[in-house]
Amino acid sequence: MKEKYLARWEPFRDLVSLRDDFGPLFETFFSRLPRDDEGFFAPAIDIIENNGNIEVKAELPGMKKDEMEVKIHDNVLYISGERKQEKEIKDKTFHRIERCYGKFSRSIMLPTEVEADKVKASYKDGVLNIVLPKSESAKPKQIEVEVK
Repeated sequence: MKEKYLARWEPFRDLVSLRDDFGPLFETFFSRLPRDDEGFFAPAIDIIENNGNIEVKAELPGMKKDEMEVKIHDNVLYISGERKQEKEIKDKTFHRIERCYGKFSRSIMLPTEVEADKVKASYKDGVLNIVLPKSESAKPKQIEVEVK
C-alpha cells in the first residue's frame, strides 16, 4: 500500500530555483557590459599557464601604446588605460553604439610567482599579450629517488 504525503504548496519556490540556476549566467554576462554612468569597460582576458610561463591576453582593439599601461606588483598584474571615442561627430546620426569607450583597469592575481624583471608585453591585431616567466621556485622540479 502506498502512503500519500501532503506537500505544502510554495508558489515561488520554482522562481527562486530559476534565479539560483540562471543568476551566475546573468552576472557574468552583464559584468562585461559598459555602465553608462561610469564610462567604464573591462576588456576580456585569457590567462594561460604552461611549464615556464604565465601568459595573459587582453582584447584591446583600436588602442595605441600610449593609451595602455601594464604593471606588476606583489604578484598582481595591473592592466589599465583609456579607449577614447572619436571626437568629430558633426553631420552624423548614430543608429547604434555598441563599442565600449572610457577608462578601464584590470588587476589579476597571478596563479604562481613570476619573475617581474623578465616580463614582456607586446600588442598586435588588437590583442595585448603579456608573457610572465615563472620564478624558479614555482617551476616543477624532478626529484630523483635514491634506492638503498
